[in-house]
Amino acid sequence: MSQRYIMLFTRFERFWHWSQMLLIMILLFTGFGIHGFHQLLDFQTAVELHTVCAASLLILWIFAIFWHLTTGTWRHYVPTTNGLWKVAKFYAFGIFKGERHPYHKAYWRKHNPLQAISYLALKLFLFPAIWISGIAYLLYPLWAETSGGQLIWVAIFHTVIAFAILAFVIIHVYLLTTGHSFKAHVMPMINGFDKVELSSEEEAYLEKDEPGNIR
Repeated sequence: MSQRYIMLFTRFERFWHWSQMLLIMILLFTGFGIHGFHQLLDFQTAVELHTVCAASLLILWIFAIFWHLTTGTWRHYVPTTNGLWKVAKFYAFGIFKGERHPYHKAYWRKHNPLQAISYLALKLFLFPAIWISGIAYLLYPLWAETSGGQLIWVAIFHTVIAFAILAFVIIHVYLLTTGHSFKAHVMPMINGFDKVELSSEEEAYLEKDEPGNIR
């Protein structure tokens, strides 16, 4: 195995990542405004901006799901226990003692076991939960007569999930400051290239058929 820089994150992945980040930040900001945590926006403006960004994010997610399924990149999120304990131990203890990260990215496995499980949980549980509760809240006039006062529980559930996503964002940003330099963590999501371990067959294939995707 040799380590080379390859195009690991395509243009769509990078567009999806940064667009998603921007929309989630706006949604959190407007959501806090709607709940009265700040008065930087009036209530009506916050609601309208929150709704527009939520719809935009939902459309982006639909395209992302389609892209993952048609390109086969969903395989990067398949959970595995192989090396999971080592990675978990590293983040719990080793990272504070200056130990090296036990996981090395591979051509078809760019996420370490803990990342894969975290991202999969985000995509299968938190995101669908925020979609369903948000749509139910938005369409409340259609089921108001049969709600029986359930709107408050929908609102609470939506807010709890939003805080869970906020916690994920905070942890995600924190981990960018650990291990390698912040630039080394962020650059792959800017230019797409990251260092991975390649087999001799993978290296030969890329150099012959996709020379622009390997350095």
